[in-house]
Amino acid sequence: MVDTLLCGADETLHDEHGTPMAWPVALAGDKGYRANWVDQYLLELGIKPIIPSKENEDRSLRPVAFDKAAYRRRSIIECLIGWLKESRRIATRFEKKAINFGAMVKLAFIHRYLRLSASCAISDIA
Repeated sequence: MVDTLLCGADETLHDEHGTPMAWPVALAGDKGYRANWVDQYLLELGIKPIIPSKENEDRSLRPVAFDKAAYRRRSIIECLIGWLKESRRIATRFEKKAINFGAMVKLAFIHRYLRLSASCAISDIA
């Protein structure tokens, strides 16, 4: 199943000379993604799995140790996606062209920044 999902991925991840353009160093996921075959597959690809063990499994049998600090940084991305979904235009992808969608994401970042900086400025005055 995973092989069909990654079909053609090598062509998009490498340039015309075969040099990798981008490749993840680690992949974080929650306990729902915890399986031995997921760990093995990621390790074969050279990606470190950062997935916590389930309560009923022996943690010493895993091929790679769990990096708790890296897993905690995952929350930054989850919060980012969470507040991006607050913007209905982005969550429902009104913009069909990638350049327009990217512009809307940038506008959402600007809107969020201005909202946060305004609340900081108000708290500094008071």
